[in-house]
Amino acid sequence: METGKLNRTGPTALDVLLSRRSGKARELTGPGPSQEQLTAILTAGARVPDHGKLFPWRFIVFEGPARERFADILVNAQLQDGAGSAQAEEWRGRVTAAPVIVGVVSAARESIKIPVWEQELSAGAVCQNLLIAAHALGFVANWLTEWYAYHPAVKREIGLKPGERMAGFVYIGSAKSELEERPRPDLEKIVSRFGAGR
Repeated sequence: METGKLNRTGPTALDVLLSRRSGKARELTGPGPSQEQLTAILTAGARVPDHGKLFPWRFIVFEGPARERFADILVNAQLQDGAGSAQAEEWRGRVTAAPVIVGVVSAARESIKIPVWEQELSAGAVCQNLLIAAHALGFVANWLTEWYAYHPAVKREIGLKPGERMAGFVYIGSAKSELEERPRPDLEKIVSRFGAGR
């Protein structure tokens, strides 16, 4: 794939990392990525550290009419759990606003020499790479889990296998309005230097 054709005037990698921020999934709109751009985003997502070359994750893409089917699953789950119809229906708008949703499934394997924790971290890195790739192509993205990432009926309906878990849902689209910067950590409070002061 000639990724240079996707965005000829893109910023540097460090610019992308330093400027990336999430937009609220419910406030995303079109346009979303083209199929070529989505393929590039997914390819970048899969290019993460992966001890043992296990590929302990996979993607579920929700786009077009499939977003409505996904919304139906969430609404039905809410109704079965006792939510009122208005409260349940709120989820329809929340999951159909973004043009594309990428579900990242963590498929960590036990009883092998690679610790499960490392496999799960790799799935988290996949989600982050998706966010960065989407931002690099000029889109806004949001990585969410929320209740439906853990709901047994939802997981069953979207095709998770026994032992698989949702690392998250990455919503991709365009922002309806300019994103506001959020507070970032003070490096002096989170960075220590081993051996300093001895």
